[in-house]
Amino acid sequence: MSRELPSTHAEVVLEGFLALETPEGFRAELIDDEIVLTPPPDGDHEHHLSCIMKEVITKAAVDMQVSGNKGLKVPRGGLCVRNHVIPDGTFAPRELRLFRGAEPWMPCEGVSMVVEVTSTKPDRDRKAERHCYARGGIPLYLLVDRDNSDVTLFSDPENGDYRQHVTVPFGKQLELPAPFSFSLETTRFV
Repeated sequence: MSRELPSTHAEVVLEGFLALETPEGFRAELIDDEIVLTPPPDGDHEHHLSCIMKEVITKAAVDMQVSGNKGLKVPRGGLCVRNHVIPDGTFAPRELRLFRGAEPWMPCEGVSMVVEVTSTKPDRDRKAERHCYARGGIPLYLLVDRDNSDVTLFSDPENGDYRQHVTVPFGKQLELPAPFSFSLETTRFV
C-alpha cells in the first residue's frame, strides 16, 4: 500500500514534527509553523506553577483536574496545518474527565484555563502561545511573567486573541472568574 506524500509545506512540517524524537527532558511544540524545543524548567518556574496548581485544586468553586504539560491541538495560525502546544498547566472541570484516556495531543474543548510561566523565550508565552490558546477557544489564559514580576489573566477569546486582560504585580491578588471563583495569591512569587 503506498503512502500519500504531504502536499503542502505546512503538512511536511506537521509530519516532521509528529515524527520528532525529542531529547529527554525537553518538550517539543509546533507553534505557527515553527518547531520549538524547550529545555527542562528551572526550580523557580516549577515553584510558581506548583503554587497555582495547589490553589486551584484547594480553592476553585468547581472540582478541577489539572495536567502539567498536556499536549493540545489548536486551530491553525498563519500557514500552519494545526498548532501543537503544551501549556505548563491545563485545568478542566473534573466531571468532564478530559484527561483520562486522552491521546497525547487532545483538542481544547472543555479546557477552562491554561497557565504559562515564562522561561527561556518569554515573548513566545506573551504572544504566539496566547494567540494559540485564544484560537482554541480556551476561556482563560494565566501568564506568570517572571521578567516583569507580574501575573496577567487573559479572558474573552475572539478572533485569535483575548479581548480582556487584567495584570497585577507579584504580591497582589488576582481574581479568577467562574468556574474558579477565588482570588489567586501571588505573594509567594516575590
